[in-house]
Amino acid sequence: MKSAKLIILLIFIAFASCDKDNDTFKSVGIITGEDFTMCACCGGYIIYIDDVRYLFDSMPKDSDFNLQQETFPLTVRLDWELIKSGCPLNRINVLRIKKV
Repeated sequence: MKSAKLIILLIFIAFASCDKDNDTFKSVGIITGEDFTMCACCGGYIIYIDDVRYLFDSMPKDSDFNLQQETFPLTVRLDWELIKSGCPLNRINVLRIKKV
C-alpha cells in the first residue's frame, strides 16, 4: 500500500513540475502573407482575425518560427493588442503566437 501511494505521489509531482505551455490564446488567425501595398501606413504582414484584416510588423522575440520561411496561408493562435496611435489602419502588436 505504501508503494502505491509513493507511485501516485511521484506521478503527481512529475505532472505538477512539467513546464506546461499555456495554450489559452485570445484569438485564432490566418496569416496570408506580406502586405506589398505602397502607402505610408502599409507594409508588414496581413492577418485575418474573426474576418477582420489586420497588419502587423514583427513577431515576438520568443516565437519559434520565421515568417520569411513559412508557406501561406498560415493558421495561428495568438495574443495581440490593437495599436491605437499612428496610422488609422487596423495594425496590431503580436504579443504571443503559436502555429496551429
